[in-house]
Amino acid sequence: MLNMPALLHEAPHPPLSAVGITIVVPVFNEEKGVQGVLERLARLDLGAPVEILAVNDGSEDGTAAALRDVQRRIPNLRVVTHAANQGYGAALKTGFTHAKHDVIVITDADGTYPEDRIVDLLKCIDDGAEMAVGARLGEDVHIPFIRRPAKAFLRQLASYLAGTPIPDLNSGLRAFRRQLVLTYRPILPQGFSFTTTITLAALTNGHRVDYVSVNYAQRHGRSKIRPFKDTLGFTALIIRTVIYFNPLKVFYPVAGVILLGLLGSLYWDFFVEKPPNLGDKSVLLFVLFVQVLSIGLLADLIEKRSRL
Repeated sequence: MLNMPALLHEAPHPPLSAVGITIVVPVFNEEKGVQGVLERLARLDLGAPVEILAVNDGSEDGTAAALRDVQRRIPNLRVVTHAANQGYGAALKTGFTHAKHDVIVITDADGTYPEDRIVDLLKCIDDGAEMAVGARLGEDVHIPFIRRPAKAFLRQLASYLAGTPIPDLNSGLRAFRRQLVLTYRPILPQGFSFTTTITLAALTNGHRVDYVSVNYAQRHGRSKIRPFKDTLGFTALIIRTVIYFNPLKVFYPVAGVILLGLLGSLYWDFFVEKPPNLGDKSVLLFVLFVQVLSIGLLADLIEKRSRL
């Protein structure tokens, strides 16, 4: 009989990013900044084959010409073009569809994010994270003052509803395992709320999300964010997304507020009103409380059944 070795040592698996990395850059009217971003990405040494994929989302300025020019100097750059503007999220979806590799990095074309921090995001992915976010918490962060209150409100609301602190809700510098995005692709929006939605979807479903502190430079060109309108839209999106994955996180607090109103109304009816009388307001609040609680419990049951 042959003597077998007492221990068989398996060869260690290479890091996931070592197989290859696709960097997706959504581009819309960024003729001033896109070439510098792509050239800095091309100079990165990530220790793996790198594909750079620029998605021109129907730009109407000189972006297309700038991309053609820089493409002649960067052999691993591919450009995919939308005939018309479809939105930030749509451009990212196109990038994920055309990407050759299972580790995908996204960054903006306006020169605001530090491309040299991508290596730190990839370390998180190789360590087991499904998404790594470049959180804008560094010492040099240029976010317009007028946008800061709205961003802080949205971040706090999302953190409460998700049940975990979220340092940066909608950063555009991230690394992903492709499968995470493919899992939630049907609910990911076409617009700027793509990153907000994937963050909430990942956190409310137990996926590992890591954060890396980064700086945030002043952008080249004009921002496409509309502070008031987009804040309202992001608020609705956050609530809707959490209802989709964890409905009781929204319905319980609403039912609790209604219950407090009901108790106050009952106190007035029976201890202040002379003679004591059950008023219509109390009846309506009771009916509303039962309806909200019932809808919340039904939504939670549907959500849990959908996971089976």
